[in-house]
Amino acid sequence: MKRSILPTLSVSVALFCLFSCGGGQPDQDATDSTTAVSTDTTTAAPATAAPVNTIITTPQNMMVVTHKVADFDKWLASFEAHDSMKLAHGIHNYVIGRGVKDPNMILVATKVDDIEKAKAFGKSADLKKAMKESGVQGTPVMSYTIMTYQDTGTIETDVRSRATFTVKDWTNWQRSFDSSRQLGIDNGLKLRVYGHEAGNDKKVTVVSAVLDSAKAQAFWKSDQLKQLRAASGAIGEPDRFIFRVVKRY
Repeated sequence: MKRSILPTLSVSVALFCLFSCGGGQPDQDATDSTTAVSTDTTTAAPATAAPVNTIITTPQNMMVVTHKVADFDKWLASFEAHDSMKLAHGIHNYVIGRGVKDPNMILVATKVDDIEKAKAFGKSADLKKAMKESGVQGTPVMSYTIMTYQDTGTIETDVRSRATFTVKDWTNWQRSFDSSRQLGIDNGLKLRVYGHEAGNDKKVTVVSAVLDSAKAQAFWKSDQLKQLRAASGAIGEPDRFIFRVVKRY
């Protein structure tokens, strides 16, 4: 019995060494399992991750509401308690921002399935009642916008500038704006989203991340920007709201 096992074991060890070492030299003792050690130290190069596209150009319907609150925490609890009511109207939470100068000035951005249904909800008695109970002060400002560009990539600042203004022609403005985006980056701004009002493409919204507040403030007051806005067909000065993103959904 012992004689039959040992040759078989030796052959098995030899085969193991042969395949694990990628083959031996012709004069190598294939039965010496103590010296058959792999010398292959090559490691496979790590797979390169495919770049993720963070740019969205498919139009996205959004409802944006700005208003003041008496107490942010109380308002937020009430806002989230009414999620089912919003969902019933095709409205989905997206971003909440608080004013940099006045933290009780709130911006709420939601994605909507249908603009007309969202408008009807915005006028509803149920929403007015919910807002009153949550501590909303004054009359909320609601806008219904079709965002035609979004950059969803991660960025190091939560501070945003939302500018709303009127243009003579959407296509001309868009062409001019897209061609001068690097100028914004050079002056402390990174584009996040832009679009136009639903049903009126002359009412424009642009949201940018503020990477350098001092540079951005100087740029907004500069003659260079005034000339650029005039050339693009923008009318008058933009209504600008600086806020900090405090919650994303």
